[in-house]
Amino acid sequence: MAQRKAIFVTGGGSGIGRAIAQLFAQRGWFVGLADINQAGMAETAALLPAGQSSSHVLDVRSPEQWRTALEEFAQAAGGRIDVVANNAGVPSGGKIVDMTEDEIDRCLDINLRGVVNGARAAYPHLLKTAPGSCLINTCSAAGLYGSAGMSIYCASKFGVRAVTESLDGEWEPDGILVRSIMPSFIDTPLLQHSSHAADNVPIRERVMAAGLEFTPVEQVAEAAWNAAHGKKLHTLVGKTARQLAFAAKWMPGRLRARAKNLAEASEG
Repeated sequence: MAQRKAIFVTGGGSGIGRAIAQLFAQRGWFVGLADINQAGMAETAALLPAGQSSSHVLDVRSPEQWRTALEEFAQAAGGRIDVVANNAGVPSGGKIVDMTEDEIDRCLDINLRGVVNGARAAYPHLLKTAPGSCLINTCSAAGLYGSAGMSIYCASKFGVRAVTESLDGEWEPDGILVRSIMPSFIDTPLLQHSSHAADNVPIRERVMAAGLEFTPVEQVAEAAWNAAHGKKLHTLVGKTARQLAFAAKWMPGRLRARAKNLAEASEG
């Protein structure tokens, strides 16, 4: 009888991470939930089949916490980790001159350095289950083209895209797949917050004002499943992401106009 496969999901306490955890659990996988939000992890765990998950407090900015959490999860999962979903992230926006240094550091440290930390810590575990093991990085449509009012967030996601492409080449000889999912805006609890301290309007309202669509979180989870089992390096999720990728290649002038519209909406 084949041993049950296991996936470790950061940001598992809500949003995309919760949806990924639910989908993989429904399909028979053992799930490791990782988050700094213990209450959120408990809520996610309650949605999963009994005995099919473990929870691990993890600040992705800490390499030591990464190593500890993965070791603990490997033991809980019966000695194997097949997929690590590098999903934890924070939204961030606003004009670069309006953001504080702490806000800039937090975005880059969690969204980009957290992914690097995760990749380094995950490698020995994924090597044990290769070939076919996979690192999935949650990138974003913001990693396709820079948008006004999102310079730091875009920089973090461009970095995640670059790490994904680089590791896809580095780890191919080891039989480890490296993939990214690139959703546009997802209506998760994170969007109820403002983009930075100097702004008091929820990100969700900014997105709606700009006329952009929300992609259901279930579609992102399905994209993660397909990424782990397919050949695509980057999986675009949602109409906005697909349109952005097309325009970045063929109509960059229109994207510049769109960026201006988004900037004007952020002034509203």
